[in-house]
Amino acid sequence: MLIREELPTDIDATAELNRAAFSGDYEADLIARLRADGLVIASLVAQVRAKIVGHILFSMLPAEMDVRTIRAAALAPMAVQPDLQNQGIGSKLVEEGLKAVRERSFDGVIVLGHPAYYPRFGFSADLARRLAAPFSGEAFMALELMPGALDGSRGSVSYPAAFGLET
Repeated sequence: MLIREELPTDIDATAELNRAAFSGDYEADLIARLRADGLVIASLVAQVRAKIVGHILFSMLPAEMDVRTIRAAALAPMAVQPDLQNQGIGSKLVEEGLKAVRERSFDGVIVLGHPAYYPRFGFSADLARRLAAPFSGEAFMALELMPGALDGSRGSVSYPAAFGLET
């Protein structure tokens, strides 16, 4: 398996993969909107025998903590071909994606995801509780890429219009 940056020639395959993994259009449409708005930080694919079997996208997410601007990224979406799930493809995408975002000098990453999955990569619902957002609970998690980036008493994240949320 090869994990690499998405190429323009992968866009159609990435969209189809997301539709299959999520049984709908929202995620594929979200990716297209984030691309059109110029908000993509990293878009990686997992490739097996020249076929795209996984995808992860990180986009800019305006954030602040105690009136201090934080360079944050949203991890959304992450998809793996349904018949290949639970084989480590998603974990490898998350690991390589976090590495790419860290190398691009981002301070932290926010995810709305499965609370039994993302903590293994260091994501914490406790860390995200101080961030005002349209989400809350155990599935809303944050990860510091730079130590102390999310230190503070009160912060917020503002999801871009591409997500279709009121923040």
